[in-house]
Amino acid sequence: MHIRIGTRGSDLALWQAYHVKSQLEKNGNTVSITIIKTQGDKIQDLSFDKLEGKGFFTKEIETALLTKEVDLAVHSHKDLETTPPEGLIIAAVSEREDPAELLLINKKQVGCNLLWDLNQNASIGTSSARRKSLVKAHRPDLEIRELRGNVPTRIQKLRDGNYDSILLAKAGVSRLAIDLSEFHVVELNPKIIVPAPAQGVLALQIRDHETELFQEIQKLNNPWVQKQIAIERKVLNLMEGGCQLPLGVYCDSENVYVSYAKQWEAGSKYFVFSYSEKEELAEEIVSFLKNN
Repeated sequence: MHIRIGTRGSDLALWQAYHVKSQLEKNGNTVSITIIKTQGDKIQDLSFDKLEGKGFFTKEIETALLTKEVDLAVHSHKDLETTPPEGLIIAAVSEREDPAELLLINKKQVGCNLLWDLNQNASIGTSSARRKSLVKAHRPDLEIRELRGNVPTRIQKLRDGNYDSILLAKAGVSRLAIDLSEFHVVELNPKIIVPAPAQGVLALQIRDHETELFQEIQKLNNPWVQKQIAIERKVLNLMEGGCQLPLGVYCDSENVYVSYAKQWEAGSKYFVFSYSEKEELAEEIVSFLKNN
């Protein structure tokens, strides 16, 4: 089978697309890659919460799927809207890369007697409402500054001295095998500094009713990760939030860890719920969050 993959053109998106391409080729398919520019790629001077609507890293790729320009879209699952466009389905999810956050600190700003080893009143770069709310909760002294761009661009901005520190997903740094030796690196425990729902997971999206393609893509599916992130994303969906809701959800085999703030400026609150396989788990979590 020949499969045309659609992807963004960032280093990380291309790594993800070529990773899936390699897996599909091992199963005997031929694969080509088409780069598609999204709204999120085109607009670099505004913070995420200033961009209109949701799905600004995915909409153009989903349109290319619907118009049959490509057959398969490879997304960072956390970028996808929780309600899929009509006519498209997630045919498989990948294994999960470590979902932890990394704090990269310019070595001159290391303060070893403080939480996260970061000096008092240092600047920290992030455009994520979830990360901002976590910073407010744990280190309210820090100066939060907007940070846009792909992973290498953000790291270069730290290198250039525009920030004292920045927050990044470990998954992207690991996949790109970036050398971080010039920085002081702190890995933040995902059970406390809670990641975005489905952080570290790839979503493989196709048109529905494509039975043969679905069966081929299903060979790459990770059932446990699928179950895990279904809970995380159901909580996000029921909270009626996109990627700019100050919400972190992380599920393991024992617990569901949640951080949440109504507005990021208030700082996030932290909750732990016992994991179970009952269908109502996400609804129970959301009911609790909305009433506390």
